[in-house]
Amino acid sequence: MTQDIDRLLNQIFDRTKTIAVVGFSMNPARASHYVAQFLYEQGYHVIPVNPGHAGKEIFGTTIRASLADIDEQVDMVDVFRRSEALAEVVDDALTNLPGLQTIWTQLGVVDHEAAAKAEGAGLTVIMNRCPKIEIPRLARMR
Repeated sequence: MTQDIDRLLNQIFDRTKTIAVVGFSMNPARASHYVAQFLYEQGYHVIPVNPGHAGKEIFGTTIRASLADIDEQVDMVDVFRRSEALAEVVDDALTNLPGLQTIWTQLGVVDHEAAAKAEGAGLTVIMNRCPKIEIPRLARMR
């Protein structure tokens, strides 16, 4: 089982170039900020999403108000919202991000119905994990 999930995670990290971070915070002490910064430092193109900070610049890009405001290819959506918001994020992603491959939810973010909907649309779903933990664990540090 561990080998299967590790293989899947490695495949995701290999194919992912651009990550939209939904629920991004400008506060460096918040997980959504330091995980996004870590991903950026690992060489991923990170697009922060937070309506309260839309238009501000960070990580070499502009913070977007919503997934609908992204006009470029996104490979992964990393969700830092409460579990109750995941269904809405999945719906927004399916509507606005053609070519999306992965929905990733952070520790504690779980909604099996939303995950099933995303999987039914052909997406890979990783729930209740953190790429800032998984990348070093898999020895993928760049």
